[in-house]
Amino acid sequence: MITPMRVFVLIFNARTENEGIHTIREGNRNKILMFESEDDATRFALMLEAQDFPAPTPEPIDAEEIKEFCESAGYEWEIIPENSNLVVTPPELNVEETDWQADAKKDDTVEDTFPPNQQPLEEPELSDSELEKIRRKLEGLL
Repeated sequence: MITPMRVFVLIFNARTENEGIHTIREGNRNKILMFESEDDATRFALMLEAQDFPAPTPEPIDAEEIKEFCESAGYEWEIIPENSNLVVTPPELNVEETDWQADAKKDDTVEDTFPPNQQPLEEPELSDSELEKIRRKLEGLL
């Protein structure tokens, strides 16, 4: 497969001193998604934002440049082809602390998040099929 010259990656705080690139954690490795289509990158960014994640900006970048970055940082990379049948959705869980949020408080715990007289809510237990059905409905709204 020939790699396109220009791909789109998701950047947080684009064109600032505190910018960071979106990665997906798989085990103990990070992977950068490289979208061939700006529309696909924008759609993925909107799904992240819907999960209360800060809004990333799709930025064009040379594919070879991002591959070199991945190799130097020890990251994996994946090209998301334009008009593919591959449906890419953000993971259910997000990393609590990001490297690009330098000013973020580092000692947050469940106890720090809730006042002493309020306990965290129990998470509802939904089956995988129920979660998948909800996910499909939400994607249909986009």
